[in-house]
Amino acid sequence: MEPAKDSINFCWGAFFCERGGPIYSKLEKRSNHSGGLLMQEQHAARVELFVSNTQIIKKSFKWQNVMMHRLAALLYAAENKQADGEAIRQSHELIKQNTNLFSAFRGNSAISIATLLSLTTDQEKKLEDTLLIYDLMKKIKFRTSDFLVIAAYQIAANATTEQFEHKVERAKAFYDHMKAQHRFLTGQDDYIFAAMLALSDLDVESGVTRMEQLYAELKPEFSPGNSVQALTQVLVLGDDNPEAGTHVIALNEAFRRRGIRLDKMYTLPALGILSLLPADRDTLVEQVEETYEWLRTQKGFGAWSINKQELLLLSSSLVAVQYVEDLRNGVLTTTVSTSITNIIIAQQAAMAAAATSAAVVASTSSN
Repeated sequence: MEPAKDSINFCWGAFFCERGGPIYSKLEKRSNHSGGLLMQEQHAARVELFVSNTQIIKKSFKWQNVMMHRLAALLYAAENKQADGEAIRQSHELIKQNTNLFSAFRGNSAISIATLLSLTTDQEKKLEDTLLIYDLMKKIKFRTSDFLVIAAYQIAANATTEQFEHKVERAKAFYDHMKAQHRFLTGQDDYIFAAMLALSDLDVESGVTRMEQLYAELKPEFSPGNSVQALTQVLVLGDDNPEAGTHVIALNEAFRRRGIRLDKMYTLPALGILSLLPADRDTLVEQVEETYEWLRTQKGFGAWSINKQELLLLSSSLVAVQYVEDLRNGVLTTTVSTSITNIIIAQQAAMAAAATSAAVVASTSSN
């Protein structure tokens, strides 16, 4: 993985840097430091690669939603790869060849799915499976949406052909149980989480019961309710620790002491992921803060280009991805490892959908 060229210095707290690129000259001593020189170097290089990838994606897909540019760039950076605009374009063409003009596969999710396909070695089979699962999900009353496209891909990518129907049925069972508990909170943006839950080993009834316990514990601390539900889904996926709620509240307080609000609509699930990482709380806060501050100085990441909530989501995601890579065979469960990317996609898709809706309303109001 090569760092981005012409970057300004990126210092992950422990490093002294010089203008023109990161210089990892000295590790600052910290009593509770949980990282390590190699891990910090890898994180710095990954963040620079992410920034470089956004420029590559932007050139390849000028007319696509800019949020999807950043998501595609992040997906490649998570794999320590330079974005391949041509490979994504070929996957995008494959999607168009296999779907009709008004298909949800050509909506906001198109570049996300094309990017995920481009990172596999069997694009045609994976797309075929995704389309099959999408139809299976629609048959049992999941509604057409960008969220359903991504949910279908998740199952296609993480289940065997023999498991497809069973996983779809489990996703519907999880969704229906959540809907029964929170009729007005549960909607299409929960499809992705329903698919993640279906892919886990969780029992439907006990999983939803645990989510309800966490919801009752966390609702007084956070709002709005829909984001709290997403937070409980993350915590149930990642940890059966009875202190999970306490941990996420304490981490939120640590962020707020530094003036960072991860307790908002689209970043709350990311807060949940961070709370599951086996890392020192203050170290996590510093890493997210410094990643955010450095990204804010980069082209395309200024206040006029990206809002604070999305940038915090991306910063948190980059930190989380590094920990997952470092601990893939350690404390962190495989479920959490594979879920992080899906949660990032879910939140980016939700933000893109909200932005699109706002644009439509504004356009209608002006006419």
